[in-house]
Amino acid sequence: MIKKLAFPVVAAAMFFAQTAQAEMKIVVVDTVRAILGTEEAKVLIDAAAKEVEAERVELEDMAKQVNSLGEKLQKDGEVMSNAEKRKTQQEIDDLRIDLDFGAKKLQKQAQDKQNEILQQLAPKYEKVLKDLIDVEGIDMILAPNSIVYANSIHDITRRLTEKMNEAE
Repeated sequence: MIKKLAFPVVAAAMFFAQTAQAEMKIVVVDTVRAILGTEEAKVLIDAAAKEVEAERVELEDMAKQVNSLGEKLQKDGEVMSNAEKRKTQQEIDDLRIDLDFGAKKLQKQAQDKQNEILQQLAPKYEKVLKDLIDVEGIDMILAPNSIVYANSIHDITRRLTEKMNEAE
């Protein structure tokens, strides 16, 4: 008797679970891409790039020096004395160390600036997202890096960026 009642109850539960799931509105949002895609963020990113332009140019010059010295060592290495070879190789090594340090420093500055921009624009993002949730009746938001697959029609990142641009 219990087995006869269990099957219809389980079947009904599965039916209602599928119906409830079908009615849920689930979307995908890439928060970082939404924020950094705004016009305001692009202006801030350009300003940050201008702040570090001199350092970037200096690193490019260092890289050119490393290449130039490497070519010189390769081209003239046979006619150079051992002392000259060691000196040139030491210059290359020193420049590479400076270049690596400078590149890491520049990369950290860029990451810090990106985080600063994300924090600065987060309140605006949250307000626009809340409005979109209310207007569209969104039940669940997933991050793209936390799912295996999602059809692109469920990705509202671009729409969110456009709404943030309109809210400026």
